[in-house]
Amino acid sequence: MAGGDDSKQTPATRLVTGGRSGDFAESVVNPPVWRASTHLYANVAALREGVKTNEDGRFFYGRRGSPTQWSLCEALTGIEPGAVGTVLYPSGLAAIVGSLMAVLRSGDVLLVADNTYDPTRNTAMGILKRFGIEHRFFDPLDLVAYDAAFCDRTRAVMLEVPGSLTMEVCDIPTLARIARDKGAVSLVDNTWATSLGFPALERGCDIAITALTKHVGGHSDLMLGAASAGERWYRPLRMGAQQLGHVVSPDDAALALRGLRTMAVRLERETASALAIAEWLCRREEVAHVLCPMLPGSPGHDLWQRDFTGGCGLFSFVLKGRDDAARCRLVDALELFGIGYSWGGFESLALPFDVEPVRSRMAWPKAGWGVEDRYAIRLSIGLEDAKDLIADLERGFDAMDKG
Repeated sequence: MAGGDDSKQTPATRLVTGGRSGDFAESVVNPPVWRASTHLYANVAALREGVKTNEDGRFFYGRRGSPTQWSLCEALTGIEPGAVGTVLYPSGLAAIVGSLMAVLRSGDVLLVADNTYDPTRNTAMGILKRFGIEHRFFDPLDLVAYDAAFCDRTRAVMLEVPGSLTMEVCDIPTLARIARDKGAVSLVDNTWATSLGFPALERGCDIAITALTKHVGGHSDLMLGAASAGERWYRPLRMGAQQLGHVVSPDDAALALRGLRTMAVRLERETASALAIAEWLCRREEVAHVLCPMLPGSPGHDLWQRDFTGGCGLFSFVLKGRDDAARCRLVDALELFGIGYSWGGFESLALPFDVEPVRSRMAWPKAGWGVEDRYAIRLSIGLEDAKDLIADLERGFDAMDKG
């Protein structure tokens, strides 16, 4: 493999060297983009032998991938301690749905953290329900209630860290241990920090899911997802994805590999800028709460320090005593921040959001907050200079109170 013994490399170095064990690595830095639906065999005997194996690195048919996809899987597995393999999906949501369908059966109960990504909630309430899988939402910060939520049909627990939009950090090692003790599989959406900042399998989870669309791609030009697992769950994930017909474009896999190489430096820059902006927001009288677990003194910061090795540029803040119209004036006045979904790209984004429609167990506003402190904005900090982004937010605050 280009780069030598990866067992002695740091995660940041493995981002650069991973996925380069193929023959191509002797001659070129990047794997060629293999656009191939049909794989050819030398003879009928080879054709018949091909059906006996099912693993990356063996040609069979385009739906099982070619060297471009295999290289990406190898690189992702290499940065997830404890993983034996990675499965690719055409989007982050497809990775969530595919993973859940690989471990659940009709009649099973799925516990869903109340602060997960809204499409994850919709999956539980939609397609999984139609297949006879019962869902129960729980507050991941309430360990007693969580423990009590299990029954003899509970098969899996869906987690996300930090919580989507509201950025709560839960005690993943404890939640995963309780699930294992109860005989349930723990899955975590680990898109925020990636395995580089949060080694989910090492922290006790069984399946780590990442929307590669975000930090791994890094350039807002692809849709892709992945799930990594250890020995027990990698094969069911792989077979489930194949039975659902999941396949990803080699062109998108190549883009993800390109983004992976620079992800560490981008995350470092975005995290530093996010912290600077979060600290600035804490000093604004218009801001009631800054929801950023990386920020000292913030809720969940102690757990973040204990369990994480890095962060990213995504966090939220809550306006003090303003209404939705004021929030809209702020966001509309921004020039450097785009208005849109997704995050993790090189450009900064601002997204106004309302929490109440996507919570079943966790109160909003939170206990102890003012009743009017409910209108929130999520920021995805990109690679622009933090000083310029702060000036843009200053412009937004000025416009907010001139309405």
